Amino acid sequence: MVKWVVMALTLGVYYIVPWIRWPRGEGIPDQAVLADFAGEKFYFFFITIWPQEIFYLAGLLIVATFGLFLVTSLLGRVWCGYTCPQTVWTDLYIWVERAFEGDRAARMRLDKAPWSLNKAARKIGKHIVWLIIAFLTGGALILYWHDAPTIARTFFTGQAPLTAYFFAGMLTLTTYFLAGWMREQVCTYMCPWPRIQGALTDEYALNVTYRYDRGEPRAPLRKEQGFEGRGDCIDCKQCVQVCPMGIDIRDGAQLECIHCALCIDACDDIMTRVGRPTGLIAYDTDLAVATRAAGGKPVYKLLRTRTVLYAVLMVAISALILVGLAKEPTFEINVLKDRSPPFVQLANGDVRNGYTLKLVNKATTARDTMVSISGLPGAKFEIIGLSKPDGAQEMELPLEQYGVDRFRLLVTAPGASLPHRSSLDITVVDPLTGESHTRSAAFMTAGAK
Repeated sequence: MVKWVVMALTLGVYYIVPWIRWPRGEGIPDQAVLADFAGEKFYFFFITIWPQEIFYLAGLLIVATFGLFLVTSLLGRVWCGYTCPQTVWTDLYIWVERAFEGDRAARMRLDKAPWSLNKAARKIGKHIVWLIIAFLTGGALILYWHDAPTIARTFFTGQAPLTAYFFAGMLTLTTYFLAGWMREQVCTYMCPWPRIQGALTDEYALNVTYRYDRGEPRAPLRKEQGFEGRGDCIDCKQCVQVCPMGIDIRDGAQLECIHCALCIDACDDIMTRVGRPTGLIAYDTDLAVATRAAGGKPVYKLLRTRTVLYAVLMVAISALILVGLAKEPTFEINVLKDRSPPFVQLANGDVRNGYTLKLVNKATTARDTMVSISGLPGAKFEIIGLSKPDGAQEMELPLEQYGVDRFRLLVTAPGASLPHRSSLDITVVDPLTGESHTRSAAFMTAGAK
C-alpha cells in the first residue's frame, strides 16, 4: 500500500506541477516551475534563478544530495525502493503487465502457450499502453522547459521547437526500454548508487532485514507440526519469488537489494497464514538482530555523528541560500572587454577598445539608467544603436523589465599619451535607488609596455 501511495504522489507531482500557475507580474512567465532558457531564467515558485546565480541551483543540488545521504543513513536504500524514477515507472509498467497478462504464473503460461488472437491482443495491448505511458513521460518533461499550455497545443500541430520533439522522443524510448525491458537490471549494472550507499550505511541503519535470530533454524512446515525447537521461517521461498532482483534476503544485505519491501509483505502474509507473528522480515538494523541473537535488548540510534552532520549541513546550506535570496539586489552590472582584437588603431592615431555592457534588471518594471566613463584623459564613448548628443559625458540606457540587456560600448582615447595597459572606469546609475555601480576594465593601446 505504501508503494502505491508513493507512486501516486510522485507521478502526480511529475505530471501536474507544470500546469500550476504562479503570478509574477505582467509580461513575466506565470508557470510555477519553468526552466526558461530563452529568457535565461529558472523559475521555482517564489524563487527565480538568473544565469549569474547558478550557484543557487548548485546549492539546492547539494542540499538534495545531503538529504539523500541522510535518508540512506537512517533507512538504507529506501530512495531506490520507493521514489527513484526508475523504480516508480517500473512499478507502473509491472502493474500494466499484470493487468493484461495476469500474475507471474499466468504470464509464464501465456508465454509458453501457442500464438492465438487472445495472446496477441494481450501482448500488443500491453506494449501499446507501455508506449502511451512512455510518451506521456517524455511529453511531460518538455512542459518544464516551455510554457505548458502553449507547448501542449503546438506540439501536435507541428509548430513546437525541434528540441521539444527530440527530447520527448528520446525520453519516450528510454522510458519504454528501461522500465519495460531492463527494469531492475538498471539498478544493478547502470546505477552507481548501490556502490555508493555501502559507504553511507552502518550497523545502526534501518534496512530490509531477515531476522535470523527468530527465523533460524529454518525448515519446511509439516502437517500437524509445531514450532517447538525451530525458527519461524518455513523455507517457503516466497520472499525470493516476489523479489524483482531474484535474491534471497535471508542471505543478508546484498548489492542488488533495492529495499522495495515486497519480501516483507510476502513474508507477513505467510506468517499470518501459519499463525505466527509478522515481522520475520522487516526494517531493522544489523546490530539489533545480532543483539537479540545474543540474548540482549536492541538499541536503535537515529541520532548519530553522520546523521547529525548531514542534517546540520542541510540546514546551514539552506540558510545561506535563503539569506542570499532575501538580500538579492534588483540591479547588476557586468563589463566584458573584447579579446580579439584587443584594440583598434584609428587613422588619426586614436585607439578604440570595445566592451560588452551587460545590465540585469530584476525589477518587474522597466527602468532607464545613465552610463558614463572616467579614468582616461580625453576619452569618448558611444553605444552602438543609440545616439548621444555631442559633448555629452553620460548617456541614457533603457532597460526592459525582468531581463538582461546587452549594449555594445566603444571607448576611444588618444593613444600616444597612454601606456600599453590603462584602467577605465564605467559607471552606471540605478534610477530606482540612486546608487552608482562602477566597474573597472582594461584599456589596451600600442604604447610602450
